[in-house]
Amino acid sequence: MAATPVQFLDGGLGTSLQDKYGIQFTEATPLWSSHLLLSDHGTLESCQRDFAEVPVDILLTATYQVSVEGFQRTRTDSFSNGVSRAEIPSFLDAAVSIVEQVRQPTTKIALSLGPYGAVMTPSQEYSGRYDDEHNSVEKLFHWHADRLGLFAGIPRLNSRIDFLAFETVPRLDEILAIRKLTTLLASRPTDVAVAGPPGQTPYWISCVFPGVGQSLPDGSSVSQVIRALLSLEHVGDPPWGIGINCTKIAELPQLVKAYEMSVRLLEEDGHLRSWPSLLLYPDGTNGEIYDTVTKTWRLPEGLKEATEEVSSQSRYNASSS
Repeated sequence: MAATPVQFLDGGLGTSLQDKYGIQFTEATPLWSSHLLLSDHGTLESCQRDFAEVPVDILLTATYQVSVEGFQRTRTDSFSNGVSRAEIPSFLDAAVSIVEQVRQPTTKIALSLGPYGAVMTPSQEYSGRYDDEHNSVEKLFHWHADRLGLFAGIPRLNSRIDFLAFETVPRLDEILAIRKLTTLLASRPTDVAVAGPPGQTPYWISCVFPGVGQSLPDGSSVSQVIRALLSLEHVGDPPWGIGINCTKIAELPQLVKAYEMSVRLLEEDGHLRSWPSLLLYPDGTNGEIYDTVTKTWRLPEGLKEATEEVSSQSRYNASSS
């Protein structure tokens, strides 16, 4: 372990806002935790301070579900017709400022960027079922480039963040779209203004494996995922890190082994520049699954019945003793 540094990442912002601060998310809050950038900076700051005081080594910004579409669908007293594109950067600046305010001196900041599926209604990052306008590498490249361009209006962004975090990616074509984008950013001349954070910023891509098998929601195998994530045969500028998030904890051991085996094979084939960092932030639940329609965590029927039976028996035993 001495040769393998381990750092702690925060996680579960939306769930923490619900459980500790009583914030409720509905179809009327399509920006999810980012909605608080419009409505309640104080609560968002308090929740992110909770993570910072653990302390964690890396704090994620409250920007996971940021999108032009999400801001346009958001209605508040101040924005009865939604938030226009020109008004969005000020809220994204606030997201970065909040983590800057609560961070510890050594805390790093990651700009959180969810997949296209996270901004759909209902969200589809667990299913990967995208609409026809976002079902290819080229289409997803343009969507991610447009969304990343929103952050170009943030002053001094390159000196305020340490990582770009592309999270919960459910599709192989979306991985390749993100890599195409980061390669473009990395290859741009420093004297040319290109929308988005600088290409020199380290980035990671974490994928979601919501089922019990070792495959993405779109059916892609781990070996296909690793090749798309790291291989130099696709595009240059491989990610600083690769990861697994929003996945059941019990699935991690076998998935990590499959990740390692696939990286080794890629190295043997001569398509690997260097070994990436590994990021793991699975769902910390007791068997609950996320319902994208109700935006709540619930137990599957079979597990719910078993839990209720155990709970009932426990109450009986307590009353009998």
